[in-house]
Amino acid sequence: MNVLKNFLISIVFMSGIFKSSFSQIIDISKGDYIIYSAKEGKIVEPSAIIDDFANYNVMFYGEQHNDVITHNVQYMLLQMIYEKYGDKTALSMEMLDRDVQYILDEYLEGFIKESYFQKDSRCWPNYKDYRPMVEFAKSHKFKVIAANAPFRYVNLVNKFGLDTLMLLSEQAKKAMAPLPYGLADGDYAEKLRNLGKDDSSKKKSKTKTMPMPDSTKTKKYDIIPGHSLWDATMAYSVFQFYKSNPDSKILHLNGSFHTEEHFGIVQRLKEFDSTIKPLVVTSVSSGKKLSDIDFEKYKKDGDYIVFTKTKPE
Repeated sequence: MNVLKNFLISIVFMSGIFKSSFSQIIDISKGDYIIYSAKEGKIVEPSAIIDDFANYNVMFYGEQHNDVITHNVQYMLLQMIYEKYGDKTALSMEMLDRDVQYILDEYLEGFIKESYFQKDSRCWPNYKDYRPMVEFAKSHKFKVIAANAPFRYVNLVNKFGLDTLMLLSEQAKKAMAPLPYGLADGDYAEKLRNLGKDDSSKKKSKTKTMPMPDSTKTKKYDIIPGHSLWDATMAYSVFQFYKSNPDSKILHLNGSFHTEEHFGIVQRLKEFDSTIKPLVVTSVSSGKKLSDIDFEKYKKDGDYIVFTKTKPE
């Protein structure tokens, strides 16, 4: 059981190995990141994303979970969105599960202490990276959406299949997308299968990673149902809020794998409402000089690509 749980945790942090050390929101400069517009084929300023957002309803920011610079860029964009759209702004987060929405609301409305919110909401170990955005929403009184499906149900569906979720209580089902939900298919499903293979190869390396499940105990283990539950639930959370707030401008934070190439959450959102227009921003921790980045390689990953930790020329 612990082996399986550890493997699933590694999938949560599919953008890279999660580091236990806390990151800080810090001042960033243009030397820390660059933004590439895939549509225009050139480097642009952050304001270009905000201007373009006028044509969309939700911005999916696909992040590397352990990249402190990308969290700074997210925070900057959130502030810019609020500056332009005011109380139409909403922040949606993979990092908080739907079943703790009422706890999050209690905190945002000032009823409970932050320590109780963090404990009872099962905040991620690196919540410190996201805290400034939640606090910004709290101080400016706009909505924060706890968008994800709880880990326990992802574990359940991966082990025993979709039919098992149908046996849960109606209360439990409120914490996820309506059943049955769409499963990853085509190229996206292949990416997920390759993700599992990549994790298997890492197990043999010297790099410290989460171990794969014991194949003798999980012969038919498949990550697609659980990963699809995450995608569908986050898409449904965005859809639900937008349906009640059609003038809103939603910034949704998620691991980049969930929205790269307009796959995952974007695909599921279209199933709920094809009229909602998504803008996809994808973060890449390049660690390269600007002149060394092959922009064409990443062009399909989003409408805008944020390269962080770039080296000076």
